[in-house]
Amino acid sequence: MPTYNEAGNLPTVAGLLMGLDLPGMRLLVVDDSSPDGTGRIAEELAEKFKAEDGSARISVMHRTAKDGLGRAYAAGMSKAVEDGAQFVLQMDADGSHPADKIAGMLGVALSTGSGVVIGSRYVPGGTLSDAWGAHRKVLSRLANTYASTVLGARLRDITGGFNLWSAAALRAIDLGSVGSVGYSFQVEMKYAALRCGVPMVEVPIHFEDRTVGRSKMDLAVQVESVVMPWKLRWPVARPLASRAGGPHR
Repeated sequence: MPTYNEAGNLPTVAGLLMGLDLPGMRLLVVDDSSPDGTGRIAEELAEKFKAEDGSARISVMHRTAKDGLGRAYAAGMSKAVEDGAQFVLQMDADGSHPADKIAGMLGVALSTGSGVVIGSRYVPGGTLSDAWGAHRKVLSRLANTYASTVLGARLRDITGGFNLWSAAALRAIDLGSVGSVGYSFQVEMKYAALRCGVPMVEVPIHFEDRTVGRSKMDLAVQVESVVMPWKLRWPVARPLASRAGGPHR
């Protein structure tokens, strides 16, 4: 869970996660030196939610600079795999992703053998917050269609950030090779998985709008999101979905 200025959201989201009936789950907060004290709050939550035997259920990775969402994710996911995680879930700290879907996503991964389970807004049953206006909903769908078309990927929600990865899938794609700084990390990761033939499945979720704080989507991030699919696609001559047998849905 990458954080930057999420002091108003982190306690609630962490509390929801710690309340799940998933004894093996651990939360790794990756904080980019948030000036609002998010890192300090994360440390307090780590102390509050220790297991009965005193072991940590929450840990915190403090990074010294605001280095981008993609790099924060890559650092945290690499750390999780190094520490022995069998599955790694990407989840935002702003309350937009449904914690109550995590157990189901894990069940899908285990029952289907999928290396990636995508919490999708755009498969049947997926929904968006009513707080999203029509303009924002259309832009989001266009962004997904654009990236999937450029990359030849048959995914409904290639830009989504609520994804469960097996450790084997993360090792296969090599997190150190991922170059995206911002939100296009989500696209690059899924594309890398397709290139490696990793089985993928999309399951429906409800995506809620944040109620506290501001979005981190600035102009530079938007430009990267437009350019990155072409940078990824350029060396490839034919759609990867056909090469890898296509994603499972």
